Amino acid sequence: MTAVERNAQRGPLRAARRVAGVRYAVRDVVVQAEKLRRAGRRTLNLNIGDPNPFGFAPPAHLIEATERAMRDNKNGYAPSEGIPDALAAIERDATRRGIKNICHTWIGSGCSEVIDMALTALADPGENFLVPSPGYPLYTALAAKLGIEARPYYLDESRGWQPDVASMRAACNEHTRAIVVINPNNPTGSVADVASLRAILDLAVEKDLVVFADEIYDRLLFDGCSTTPLGSLNPAASVLSLGGLSKNWLVPGFRIGWGIVSGERERLEPWLEAIRQLGRARLSANHPEQYGIQPCLEGSQEHLVHLMAALTARRDLAMQRLNAIEGISCVTPKGAFYAFASLHDVADDAHWCRELMEATGVVVVPGSGFGQKPGTSHFRIVLLPPLDVIEEACTAIANFARAGARR
Repeated sequence: MTAVERNAQRGPLRAARRVAGVRYAVRDVVVQAEKLRRAGRRTLNLNIGDPNPFGFAPPAHLIEATERAMRDNKNGYAPSEGIPDALAAIERDATRRGIKNICHTWIGSGCSEVIDMALTALADPGENFLVPSPGYPLYTALAAKLGIEARPYYLDESRGWQPDVASMRAACNEHTRAIVVINPNNPTGSVADVASLRAILDLAVEKDLVVFADEIYDRLLFDGCSTTPLGSLNPAASVLSLGGLSKNWLVPGFRIGWGIVSGERERLEPWLEAIRQLGRARLSANHPEQYGIQPCLEGSQEHLVHLMAALTARRDLAMQRLNAIEGISCVTPKGAFYAFASLHDVADDAHWCRELMEATGVVVVPGSGFGQKPGTSHFRIVLLPPLDVIEEACTAIANFARAGARR
């Protein structure tokens, strides 16, 4: 019997069970969209928060610093935690924004790796952490991979998607290790008020929890809105402040993110050393791109003025069009570049989004992929496409919704 015949008798190779629960709705819808494109269909992509395909470009000083580093042959491994100049710039920026008791800072291959390292170092199987619902699906995917539980707490749509701290408290138990706060929020575009942030930190101190402050969109704010870094509000709290180049400086492909841990250093040291161990094991984050961090944090921010002007026009058009559709309503985003629309008379938003794509080519992500209150349905759109694409997509959504209402 040949090796091929023996393998045929054995059947398919078994995959690891830990991957069975890993889902990532933002990318999962791409599979269906790609099938349409292969069939010759045109799609209108309002699903992935990548600004570059829509013509948004990073500031010149970021590109120049990275090119210079590459020409200077900064192309080998970086220090595990990141290059000193970048780390110092990150900490100076954090201090300017009111985060004083910094214990540890490190740079990862995107915020995703930083979150993965921090969570891997913190929680064991059988333990849990709290995630916002709606919230970014990376956290639930990591929970599935690590064998820990992601327990939802709900954002209140009637209050502009503010965190429901009572829901958060109810979700805690003796196995809870951390709370995730995404501010500005993906997918809703909401910005949490200071009173809610203080209440979250009070709960974290009471329950001895680490707060993951996911603030990757903290400079993308509409209408003069401002955010308050969670790490600046309570020196007794243990906070991991997450940032990066991807969104604010328009280079998601650089895969450069960072984490800043603040709190009581002596208490946090076992966790911090576990993070360092993981960092050493994976060698380093991307090296030459790290030389763009200091120019970004300490150089001109003029690109943000132009970016937010363009995004504001797109947001205003999307809100006008979506809120005019019977059966759909949408809270106006205050930050980031997403909107999370409510479907009033739809029981299964994943099915609705698939049907929308098949009928119109409009690609959006179902709200169930981000979490939502039971009995509700939503979809997320990205506000990055040009005005004419948003106009065409909203017209298609309106026609599809009217046809559904007539059925």
